[in-house]
Amino acid sequence: MNQWEVFIAALVRDRDQIGAIMDNLEQHWAETRSLTTWILILWFIFSMGIFFFANSLNSITFFGWPFGFYMAAQGSLVIFVVLIVVLNIKQEKIDDKYGLAEEQ
Repeated sequence: MNQWEVFIAALVRDRDQIGAIMDNLEQHWAETRSLTTWILILWFIFSMGIFFFANSLNSITFFGWPFGFYMAAQGSLVIFVVLIVVLNIKQEKIDDKYGLAEEQ
């Protein structure tokens, strides 16, 4: 029985458990919202910040290319993929913690 089924069962049978279940869902949403906020902040930094500081970064070379050019062409894309993977892993841990994980 997943969390939502427990919630509905609590509505029908025992209204005293609703408060505990709602607190659990609110904590889950708070952690999810916090994770999403941090991922979006990092996304913004790597999508806008890299291009804003490209001229300064070009003084550094990476595999023979100016670092600002490399980050604009390839590095930011790699970082976006890493952010997606990190978001997925962290969100699965949050879902497992609150019993809302998808069944495999």
